[in-house]
Amino acid sequence: MNNKVSVVIEKDEYGYYAFSPELEGCQSQGDTFEEVMLNIKEAIEAYIETLNEDEIKEVLSKEIVSTNVEVKIG
Repeated sequence: MNNKVSVVIEKDEYGYYAFSPELEGCQSQGDTFEEVMLNIKEAIEAYIETLNEDEIKEVLSKEIVSTNVEVKIG
């Protein structure tokens, strides 16, 4: 069964950092975007393997909304 999980990816001077807002504590990193994508997918799959069926339904039913907000600086 395939499901979609939200992932946030941040880039800094060390590479990339990724986490899933639905899955508390599920995070990974990588030197490249491609590497962090592979790593977070593996982390998510391993995380979900630790959950029972009811827990999976609960975390995958969370609604995550992402948007950009324009702010005035200065």
